[in-house]
Amino acid sequence: MFNDIRSLRLKRKLRQKDVADAVGISNYQIRKWERGLELPPRAAIQEIARFFDVSPIALNRAQKRFSASVAPGEGYTTAVACHSGVEHAHSPCQPTGLTVVDLFCGAGGLSFGLELTRRFTTVAALDLLPDRIATFSYNHPHSTVIVGDIRDFTTRYVSELKVLPDVVVGGPPCQGFSSIRPFRKLTEGDRRNTLVENFLVSIALLRPRWFVFENVVGVLTHHQGKLLQLILNGFMDCGYQVSWRIMNAALYGVPQHRERLIVVGNRIGANFEWPEPQYRSDHKSMAGSRKEVIRTTPLFSQGLPEAITLTDAIGDLPSLKAGEAAENYELGPQHPYQEWVRHGSECLTLHSATQHSARMLEIIRCSGPNAQAIPNGLISSGFSSCYSRLDPDKPSTTLTVNFVHPSSNRCIHPVQDRALTPREGARIQSFPDSFWFCGTRAQIVKQIGNAVPPLLAKTLGEAIARADAHATGGSADSPRLRPLSQAT
Repeated sequence: MFNDIRSLRLKRKLRQKDVADAVGISNYQIRKWERGLELPPRAAIQEIARFFDVSPIALNRAQKRFSASVAPGEGYTTAVACHSGVEHAHSPCQPTGLTVVDLFCGAGGLSFGLELTRRFTTVAALDLLPDRIATFSYNHPHSTVIVGDIRDFTTRYVSELKVLPDVVVGGPPCQGFSSIRPFRKLTEGDRRNTLVENFLVSIALLRPRWFVFENVVGVLTHHQGKLLQLILNGFMDCGYQVSWRIMNAALYGVPQHRERLIVVGNRIGANFEWPEPQYRSDHKSMAGSRKEVIRTTPLFSQGLPEAITLTDAIGDLPSLKAGEAAENYELGPQHPYQEWVRHGSECLTLHSATQHSARMLEIIRCSGPNAQAIPNGLISSGFSSCYSRLDPDKPSTTLTVNFVHPSSNRCIHPVQDRALTPREGARIQSFPDSFWFCGTRAQIVKQIGNAVPPLLAKTLGEAIARADAHATGGSADSPRLRPLSQAT
């Protein structure tokens, strides 16, 4: 283990706040250094070294080694795959429709949503973390899966495929991303590559007909908007025509206001038309008034149904107190969304509430629409959205990876005195109750919070399938298998 900042802190069983207070810096800065997002300046290294009673030179060297060993982003800085390798499909099948490869697959919400259209078959997926791959494999038994780092596996990845994919999808982490070199200078295996650049290299190597790039809305403002243009330029350098939009999942049947930046590209000259909203919701976009934001307006959306609410999504689930769990449905479906999400599920799983402390329960009982509802003295810090109840009559706010902990974001049940359960979170993300998650409870919560909502992906997939069929003069249901010899 390196004697970097995080290792030294954990050895002494200290909190990040303890170190931050001792050396006069913010918790946020400590978190950035411990995740390898940037190197501490010399003055900070000296102060931290003095606090831990170690050599500043040794600490600086250890921190540099640590930063070089990780890449920015969830998973790539907080964990290392305990093993790597390829596992072939448990239930091989003849692909139908367009074939898909899912990079940075996580639980697989994006490719699972594409498959809900019945016009796509996922043939392979890659992720760094074994529990993510276990979840993906269980729900995609017809897919080859790879546990590994995309920076190491690109060539081997292609060699494991019997055919090249029609579609490559992925959401490479962009944290710490500062610039992208011209595509002609990118080479496989170059450790200077960022994860975005490795995604570009994979696109160039696999040469799919289509790609889908998904990311947070913050990409728009990163480096004054230069990041997005650099990414688009990279795709165009690979020979793709591209377009992008900000999509709000609530407009497509997901009971959650979750905005994502989506880039879609193709190299077959297809005219891709972005899907129109299917539900009506008045929601202020994080991207402001940009024309690329897909939205509804009162004048032109009168014929659309109202967005699915939180009660529509979880109202049939058994009531729980903090620390309780339920394994059986007590009520029948009360809404069409509940009928859809429960189809094929014989038992209730993951409906277990976090055991809150007495102090947290006191905070929860006082909670309201924002942190201002909490009486003075009960909480000392946090964003305005922390310690807040969700509105039962609206879609949920954006789910985070800590939605079972009220201190992280607005995730308190609308009427019960507890945070959301993992099952409720999965429903809010539009995962069916029959979708099986693997791993510890903590990791399952992260898988759910990080996922692309399957119903959002389904809508996107339908638009891609239509455009592909129109461009090729064929059926969107017919398989298109390319031999490896076509990889150039």
